[in-house]
Amino acid sequence: MISVESLSKTYGGVKVLDLQELVIPKGEIFGLVGNNGAGKTTFFSLLLDLIESTSGRVTINDIDVQKSEAWKPATAAFIDESYLIGYLTVEEYYQFIGRLRGKTEEEVTIFVKGFELFFNSEVLNQKKYLRDFSKGNQKKAGIIGALIGHPEIVILDEPFANLDPTTQIRLKHLLKEEAEKYGTTFLISSHDLTHVTEVCERIVLLEKGVILKDIKTTASTLKELEAYFSN
Repeated sequence: MISVESLSKTYGGVKVLDLQELVIPKGEIFGLVGNNGAGKTTFFSLLLDLIESTSGRVTINDIDVQKSEAWKPATAAFIDESYLIGYLTVEEYYQFIGRLRGKTEEEVTIFVKGFELFFNSEVLNQKKYLRDFSKGNQKKAGIIGALIGHPEIVILDEPFANLDPTTQIRLKHLLKEEAEKYGTTFLISSHDLTHVTEVCERIVLLEKGVILKDIKTTASTLKELEAYFSN
């Protein structure tokens, strides 16, 4: 599904990412943790071909992301609010994404309606632009937007941030359900160790651009990570 080979990125002579080998199989809920500056955002940016690598490559379904755009229909992401279109309403935004994903207006409407509980009556039918929503409700809108069309791969950066506890719990259930039902591969970066260990099957710990731990999540994973970050 996703393969990384000798991937590196250097800024001003400083290597900020150096991943020799990483494979993320189809259907895995993959977690990425690390302190600020660990290279998490750089990795996602390389994966989405937003920046050019210094060396190595990333492939999605055997397609080099820097040499072809054929991987894009299989991939969706919500990194931050810049992924939204602020001057659209939520409904307009979803219809826009739906058209890109080859979905009819009716299909999009039916799909979105299935997430009413997650929205908690705070997102749909509000008659205001996305830019006027709270950070939390922008996050809700962006996450569901990334799921339209059931892409094979969904990349989420800090998905639990700015969400209230009820929505955080609902999001964890939602991610697991999507992975189980549709075989969606999720890549999740988070500073919240509790949430990431509860939802992710596997967690990679980055530090200064390199992989320090690649852990299959167990009951002891949270304590292992907390011990590392406590030192």
